[in-house]
Amino acid sequence: MSQQCEQDTNTASPRIAVLGCGGWGKNITKTLARVHEVAAVADPSESARALASEIAPGARVASDPMDLINDPSIDAVMIATPAETHHDLARAAMHAGKDVFVEKPITIDTDEAVKLRDLAGALDRILMVGHLLEYHPAILKLRELIDNGELGDIWYAVSNRTNLGKFRTFENALWSFAPHDISVLLRLIGEDPEQIVCTGGDYLSKDIADVTVTQMKFPGGARAHIFVSWLHPFKEQKLVVVGSKKMATFDDVARELVLHETGVDWQEGQPIPVKSDGVQVEYDTTAPLDLEVLHFVNAVRTHTQPLTDAHEGVRVLRILHTAQESLVKNGAPVDMSPTINITTQEAVGAR
Repeated sequence: MSQQCEQDTNTASPRIAVLGCGGWGKNITKTLARVHEVAAVADPSESARALASEIAPGARVASDPMDLINDPSIDAVMIATPAETHHDLARAAMHAGKDVFVEKPITIDTDEAVKLRDLAGALDRILMVGHLLEYHPAILKLRELIDNGELGDIWYAVSNRTNLGKFRTFENALWSFAPHDISVLLRLIGEDPEQIVCTGGDYLSKDIADVTVTQMKFPGGARAHIFVSWLHPFKEQKLVVVGSKKMATFDDVARELVLHETGVDWQEGQPIPVKSDGVQVEYDTTAPLDLEVLHFVNAVRTHTQPLTDAHEGVRVLRILHTAQESLVKNGAPVDMSPTINITTQEAVGAR
C-alpha cells in the first residue's frame, strides 16, 4: 500500500459519519465500514437508510444530515449527496467543527468552492475532495515513475473514458466523467493549463452532451486530450502518457501499466518509428476506494492535509467551467481566467 495512503495507528480513532447512502454513498459506506468504522449515516430515503443499517450494522442512522453535523460526538463527515448540496453541507460541517470529505465535484459554483477552500483554511479544518483516480495504485506508481525521471519531459497525454450508459439527464458527460482525468493530468503534468478547447454532441437529451473531447494546452508545452462518452459500444478506461524518454500506458479495464521506450530513432535527420512491446510494471492491487477512504481517515487522525485537498478541488472545477464555456461556444478556444481569490474574512463570514 502506498505510504501516503497508510493509516497512522498511534493517535485516536476518529468517529466518521457518511451523508448520503445512494449510488456512490453506499460504496463509501461499505468501504468505511470495512477499513475503519461508520459512526452514523444520514439519508432522506427510507430505502437508503435500510441499506445503511444492513451494510453498517451498529451505526446510527438518521434522515436529516444536520442531525449528524450538529452531533458533537462526530469528528468528520463524508459527503456523497447531490453536487448542488455540497456547499451548504460542507460549510455547515466545518462551522460545526468537523473535518470534511466531499465527493467530486467539490461544488457546482466556483465562487462557492473558493469560499469553502478558504473557510477550511480559516477554521483549520481538513477539506478533502473525492478524486478517486488519484488514489489508484497504478496512478500512484505512474507518478513515481515520472517523479523519478523515467519518462523524461512530458510531451502529451491522452485519456479515454467511455462506456454504454449510465445515461444522465441532469449533467453532461464532461462533468460526470472528466473530473477524474483532469485531476490526474494536472498531477502528472505538474501545472495548470493556459487554454482549453472542448467539443461535444448531445444525442439523447437536448443540451446534455453525451460525448465530449477536451484539449488542454499547458504553459510548458505539454498537451492533454480527454475523450469521454456514455454512448459508446464498449467500456474503455485508458491513459497514455508520452515523454521525451519513455511512454506509459495504463489500461484500467485490463489492469495493466506498461512502460515503452519512446519509439523514435533518427536516421539522416529523419524520424523513424521504432516499435516495442513494452514492459509491464507491477503495482499494488489494493482497491482505490480503500486507499482514498483510508487517506481521509489518516488525514483526520493526524490533522494533515490530504493529497486531493480543497485547492485541488477548486483547480479541477475551474477547468470544468472553462471547458464547459468552450463546449457552449462550439469548440472556441477559451483561456483560463486568473485564479479567483476570496479573503479569509469573507470565507469565515459566509454563513
